[in-house]
Amino acid sequence: MMDLRDQWVHFKVLDIYHPEPTKVLLDLHGNDILLGKVIDLSDSGMQKDAFLVVKVEAIEEPLIVPVERILGTL
Repeated sequence: MMDLRDQWVHFKVLDIYHPEPTKVLLDLHGNDILLGKVIDLSDSGMQKDAFLVVKVEAIEEPLIVPVERILGTL
């Protein structure tokens, strides 16, 4: 095997052994702001403990987000 020290390499996030791939994603993108369409609300409506079900175009599954964490609307 060739010596790869000091070389730049490409790899998939899902192939990371340590730390957990989710930790890496949070470190890289945890503060990114996403835009999505609300497709459902929890039964609490707009109360503090309510949640939104949001569809984001580039993500296959809908996301669940606390209403209190929404930064704004368009």
